Amino acid sequence: MYRFTYAEILGDSGVEGREEERLALDHALALLTKAQENGPSSPEATQAVLYLQKLWGFLIRDLSDPHNELAETLRGNLISIGLWVIKEADQIMQERSTNFSGLIEVNRSIRDGLM
Repeated sequence: MYRFTYAEILGDSGVEGREEERLALDHALALLTKAQENGPSSPEATQAVLYLQKLWGFLIRDLSDPHNELAETLRGNLISIGLWVIKEADQIMQERSTNFSGLIEVNRSIRDGLM
């Protein structure tokens, strides 16, 4: 079985990779905005949280890869942010939080940093 890094799948282009990540975060932000409007018990909230957890799980795995070319400090910081996002999303799923605005703000900042 072959194992490719994210960069290899995208043709080793950092620009293409950042664009794909930006689009994925755009989608997450759209889902989170709908979830915030409809409330934490809504189907939209479930969809947003599951998508966000899956997205950040993927990003964390890529950031943890020793072949990832980002600076180690930046990778560590992004992994910490990702873990916070996943935990905060989990709190929403368990109805212990309604912090959609925090998730939106953090993910928007990350997305904007990719431009």
